[in-house]
Amino acid sequence: MDCPCSNFYINVQTQKYHIVKTTSQSAAQMGEYEIIDDFGGHAKCMAEKMCMESQLEETAAFIDLNTLEERLAGKNSIIHEFIDKKTGWCRSRFIPVDYDENGRLLHVLFCIECIEEEKKRENRLIYLAQTDLMTGLYNRGSGERQISHLLQEKTGGLLCLIDCDKFKTINDTYGHSTGDKVIIAVAETMQKSCRDKDVVLRLGGDEFAVFMPEMREKAAAERFFERLFYNISQITIAEMKGKQIEISLGACFCEASEEVSFDQLYRKADRAMYQSKKKQGYSASIYEEWMKSN
Repeated sequence: MDCPCSNFYINVQTQKYHIVKTTSQSAAQMGEYEIIDDFGGHAKCMAEKMCMESQLEETAAFIDLNTLEERLAGKNSIIHEFIDKKTGWCRSRFIPVDYDENGRLLHVLFCIECIEEEKKRENRLIYLAQTDLMTGLYNRGSGERQISHLLQEKTGGLLCLIDCDKFKTINDTYGHSTGDKVIIAVAETMQKSCRDKDVVLRLGGDEFAVFMPEMREKAAAERFFERLFYNISQITIAEMKGKQIEISLGACFCEASEEVSFDQLYRKADRAMYQSKKKQGYSASIYEEWMKSN
């Protein structure tokens, strides 16, 4: 039982097995087609050598022949993925071959293959689907899903909308390449200003959002605003010749017990943003009920 590729033909009832095919030197040394006793003992030993400790219990349960017939009932195969200490991600699979005269499972194929490259491609596709490629932040779709999931779990917190002031003027005056540099610099500064558990996303254009789980106190929120404003003020874009980037911020709290959707929270934070935009530079407003009619 070791990667990159090994196939075993196993008698489930006697636990005797032989190697059908392998590209592994250590398995090949046991002798292809040689009948060997105690697949369970061999598999357990190899699992202890191969698997990350955190995955060992799950892997041991998967290779347990005593429960295999029940787990394979009505299925063409079952699979389990784990990380091999040497080769990375691997996939193991049991495939039923035949049954005895009483209808009991008799022989199975046990196959292991290295899927490290497949996992890398899969993770790359997931990254591309979830990420705003200019900034490396979550894109709008994936960011909203993350926040919606937290809201469904009744994780209260603070949603902030962030907007670059007079961004069109920056583009018109210094060019779109400079505008791109501003977007990237603001995104990097937001990430540095936020906590690891905060969800930071680009909504589009010069608009960003951050959801801060479990932040429910106004004083803590205001400290974050001050930190973010200071960090943004330290951004230097050479093409802008000393002109500062300024942002406006609208925010809204939600309680852990509150039934609220992302869209509802967004609309409230947007109303707070409207109040911030009335002021000159580095302004933050937290939603209050009177803003509903303004």
